[in-house]
Amino acid sequence: MQRTELASRIAFYTGQSTNLTTAIPGLTLHRRTAPTAPCSMTYEPGITVMAQGRKRVDLGQRTFLYGNSNYLLTAIDLPIVSQILEASEESPCLAMSLKLDMAVIREILTREELLAPPHAAGTPAMATGALTPELLSACCRLLDLLQTPEDIPFLGSLIQREIIYRILRGPEGARLRAIATLGDQSHRTARAIQWLKANYTKPLRVEDLAGLAGMGVSTLHHHFRQLTAMSPLQYQKQLRLQAARGRMLQEGLDAATAAFEVGYESPSQFNREYSRYFGQPPKRDVRTLLSPGAPVVEAFHQAGAWASEPGNGISIPNSRIVSK
Repeated sequence: MQRTELASRIAFYTGQSTNLTTAIPGLTLHRRTAPTAPCSMTYEPGITVMAQGRKRVDLGQRTFLYGNSNYLLTAIDLPIVSQILEASEESPCLAMSLKLDMAVIREILTREELLAPPHAAGTPAMATGALTPELLSACCRLLDLLQTPEDIPFLGSLIQREIIYRILRGPEGARLRAIATLGDQSHRTARAIQWLKANYTKPLRVEDLAGLAGMGVSTLHHHFRQLTAMSPLQYQKQLRLQAARGRMLQEGLDAATAAFEVGYESPSQFNREYSRYFGQPPKRDVRTLLSPGAPVVEAFHQAGAWASEPGNGISIPNSRIVSK
């Protein structure tokens, strides 16, 4: 079976590693040998193909479960909570993640022969899709290029384009198509999301964000919530809290300093929101994560995502937090 072949390829190349950045641009391979605790992080546009094991991703109030018959598609930057559900030494969780290039997606969409799937009204910018034989075949062939690195510059981009094509042809590709289409409301909302991600430390005026997207405030709220399953304020809050947690772990900052650096004006408000989001106050949370007996935090994720600082891809240097 192709799924078994894909799993064996991932196991071969990862060896005993948890994450492997390959010579193929945008492609990472992942291996986990035990279930993990939930981990808050941000996913960038990409797909994760699960060859073995099972995983849960929570986006706002929506939950996505996927295993060895599915892939996970993320069409924009999304703050999520991720967790490995099934993995063991005998049967590790094995996956490949691939970044999606919007410029390539737009170029493919210009081809008239690419039939459009049904419109994606009301769906978020995240979806699970079935691993078809055609998609599995393309994934296997992409990994085969690791045996002949001289072929990667030419064939790597062709196979990645085929993978994008397969996704765009399926129902899960409808939202990706909308976000990549200039002028579409999903595309304009995605522009606002990109700005907010890059400027999460700044005060948020929804009126200015709506102006950037060329929409009214209520229209932006509606489409923003459709794509992200949260409001602009909730989106900004999650980015800030994830960034603060990463800085406390990476740089040893105290809670008040981390709060101010990510845009909070009130340490008490930061403490309240941090406790609500992560389940315990900042100081206790960091101490728990740094303790030798802490559970391993799941951080294999969509290509390009990270488990700490939104905006720069820095991962938390902690042996208990497994990341790229």
